[in-house]
Amino acid sequence: MSDLYTLFPDLAALAPEVPADAILSRTFYKDDRLSAMVFSFAPGQELSEHTSAFPAVLHFLSGRARLTLGDVATTVEAGAWVHMTPRLPHSVVAETPVVMLLLMLR
Repeated sequence: MSDLYTLFPDLAALAPEVPADAILSRTFYKDDRLSAMVFSFAPGQELSEHTSAFPAVLHFLSGRARLTLGDVATTVEAGAWVHMTPRLPHSVVAETPVVMLLLMLR
C-alpha cells in the first residue's frame, strides 16, 4: 500500500471460502467516497430484491448468476459489469458458485 494508491493484485483471492448454502462478504476497502466488498455465493443463494441509497457497481468475477435490475432479468457471467443508480431495485441469484465485486459510491 502507498499514500498514492491502493493495489489489490487478485480480487478473487480476497473472496471468502463459501460453505454450501451460504453467502459471505468481505469489505476490503473503505474511505469517505467508496466502499468495496467482495461477495462469494454458493449455487442457489440469493440476495433478495433491495435498493441502495448510493450509486453502485457490480462486477462479476466468476460464475453465473441471474441478475434482476428493476423489471429486467438477465443472466450474467464472469466479466459482466453494471452501474446502478440509487434506489434501483435489484437482486442476484447464483446459478453456480459466484464471486462478485460490489463498489458503493458515496
